[in-house]
Amino acid sequence: MQYPNAAFARHQGVGMTSQRTRNRMVDALAEQGIQNPDVLSALRQVPRHLFLDEALASRSYENTALPIGYGQTISQPWVVATMTQWLLQGGPVKRVLEIGTGSGYQTAILALLVDQVFTVERILPLSGKARQTLSALQLDNIEYSISDGHWGWADKAPFDAIISAASPNELPTELIEQLKVGGRLILPIGSEQQGLYGYEKTLSGVKKTKLADVLFVPMKQGVEV
Repeated sequence: MQYPNAAFARHQGVGMTSQRTRNRMVDALAEQGIQNPDVLSALRQVPRHLFLDEALASRSYENTALPIGYGQTISQPWVVATMTQWLLQGGPVKRVLEIGTGSGYQTAILALLVDQVFTVERILPLSGKARQTLSALQLDNIEYSISDGHWGWADKAPFDAIISAASPNELPTELIEQLKVGGRLILPIGSEQQGLYGYEKTLSGVKKTKLADVLFVPMKQGVEV
């Protein structure tokens, strides 16, 4: 197995967090429809157990969401893979905005696949912890912001793609405005009942596609320090 750098090789884990266990997870995702070879490769390389507390490490490669504190979760691998694969279907992606850094796991996957990731988190301690983990993996193409995700990151716009791990009640218009023509946005929408939606921005308007029924944490307003 070839890793992106020596830091990845040092953090591959043993036993329930080993490369073999991670390979089984990825093989199962391939059987569930994840076919992009670059996405599958990134999932094989990123040590998901690093983004969880040690007490949950043995469950790292289950296809399930797990708690990361502050009422937040790390998304299940199938969701991460599905969202990432859909973003990349529109062609080359260089600059991605991520709403909800969370544990940093999705951030790491993106960092292996695009030139630059801009990630926004509203909970300061979560952002700090994720930044430490991502730095330990020597991923240096990530910029961080503490902000309300509804507003995106206007100073860094426009983006080739936008991805959100939190569910607003309706699509924030700011996110569409910060997307390039030809760009893609994927996020859950809804409260009690949520759908995962993909948006493609064209010269003539925005094309909307429902991809799945999902359950994400809500996109809350404000910042927690």
